[in-house]
Amino acid sequence: MKVTPDIICHEFIGTEAKVAKSKHAGYVGISGEVVDETRNSFAILHEGMKKNVIKDSSLFHFRFSDGTLIEIDGKLVVGRPEDRLKKHIKRLW
Repeated sequence: MKVTPDIICHEFIGTEAKVAKSKHAGYVGISGEVVDETRNSFAILHEGMKKNVIKDSSLFHFRFSDGTLIEIDGKLVVGRPEDRLKKHIKRLW
């Protein structure tokens, strides 16, 4: 997968995610498959339990189906998933 600024417009449900950093210490280390997404949170299936993680205060590592590992600041993906998919992003680099 080619990594471009458009990666934040990608669908995250079904990808593997890990919370690398967070302002809330209880979120750090949560990992598993993203099973749901709302405007402000991801629901991650962690050890058989669904955990909700706030996007705005966390840094995520996502592993896509082709093995690509991406680090994304949760502040960049805040918003309704259906609106984020339609958004056009200016090139950041």
